[in-house]
Amino acid sequence: MNDVTRILLAVEQEDPKAAGELLPLVYGELRRLAAHRLRSERPDHTLQPAALVHEAYIRLVDQRRVRWQNRAHFYGAAAQVMRRILVDRAARGKPTNVAPAGNG
Repeated sequence: MNDVTRILLAVEQEDPKAAGELLPLVYGELRRLAAHRLRSERPDHTLQPAALVHEAYIRLVDQRRVRWQNRAHFYGAAAQVMRRILVDRAARGKPTNVAPAGNG
């Protein structure tokens, strides 16, 4: 069992330190996935890969019903979450560079 899989199991068991340990191990690959997803977006979008990574990561580690099988499962779920984030933003017609009302 590799470190990512071991930490994913700890996240599942709600270990409070696990999410913080996981991010440095998966950040590079998540950023690569985010950059790939964003290349297919419209040219005027301003969402940066790091912002997409952070939003997706928060959603992923907040999952309560997922039984992480391994790191491939995690990265596959991450790609789907990133796509969902982009689709949701497009459906709302929300510009990607504007903060939500009430946050500033």
